[in-house]
Amino acid sequence: MTIVEQGGSTPQAAPDLIKETTTQTFVKDVIEESRRQPVMIDFWAPWCGPCRQLTPILEKAVRNAKGRVKLVKMNIDEHPQIPGQMGIQSIPAVIAFVGGQPADGFMGAVPESQVNAFIEKITKGVPAAGEPNLAEILAEAEAVLAEGDASAAAQIYAEVLAHDATNIAALAGLAKCYLTTDAVEQAKQTLAMVPESKRNDAAVKAVQAAIDLAEQAQSVGPVAELEQKVAANPLDHQARFDLATALNATGKRVEATEQLLAIVKRDRKWNDDGARKQLVQFFEAWGGTDEATVEGRKRLSTILFS
Repeated sequence: MTIVEQGGSTPQAAPDLIKETTTQTFVKDVIEESRRQPVMIDFWAPWCGPCRQLTPILEKAVRNAKGRVKLVKMNIDEHPQIPGQMGIQSIPAVIAFVGGQPADGFMGAVPESQVNAFIEKITKGVPAAGEPNLAEILAEAEAVLAEGDASAAAQIYAEVLAHDATNIAALAGLAKCYLTTDAVEQAKQTLAMVPESKRNDAAVKAVQAAIDLAEQAQSVGPVAELEQKVAANPLDHQARFDLATALNATGKRVEATEQLLAIVKRDRKWNDDGARKQLVQFFEAWGGTDEATVEGRKRLSTILFS
């Protein structure tokens, strides 16, 4: 999916972005429409001075939101039934509908900054008209990477970053793509772009754990050599620990788990609880929903609490 950069001019509001409604069209204009996107309904009357102050502020804010929210106006003198049913006792009154239900609202002629903040709150996560839905694109990239096509996934993540250079999920995803192709340094450079305040994000921590494990694996030696060491001396915990690290680097998660669990069984305190700590790092790198993580956690708990 390609992200198209927006041009320099401000997009014009769609013709039906702001409209009047009636008692007969209220369900269609407000309730049904709010299942597609947030809708604000402005209850007003011609004799209401504060309404005349608020209406242009609302219209400007809705146009600036570029299609993320619609404004529907209802003259309560001509159509008193709906505001009566909703308990509207003073105007101007603005009620936001989301998913077919009233979600939030405010009374009175509030300043422009407050209207903008209100719109931001009710439209959080809703893309502007003509803008890409980054959540959908990120989900696509994740699916492509899960299928094993790191190169294609990296392209999608890079496109997201071209649109939003600070997108944490995209930075973590791109770093993961590099790591999948053994480009550890590029993965580290990508993750270094994540602000310090976002370092505790689950996706960032998972990739950081995976990078740390990949760097460990570079120094432990080949799997076959380590397997021979363990076979020769099953109590060589360091060789078994290194073997687990090397196995993980080749994608053999179940086998890597087996080796560390064997150390925990034999000597829980070895290397300051090193085998259990390494397992926890494996789980963090693999993700909480990975089958190897789920099964590994169960087996570790059985050993620790039996």
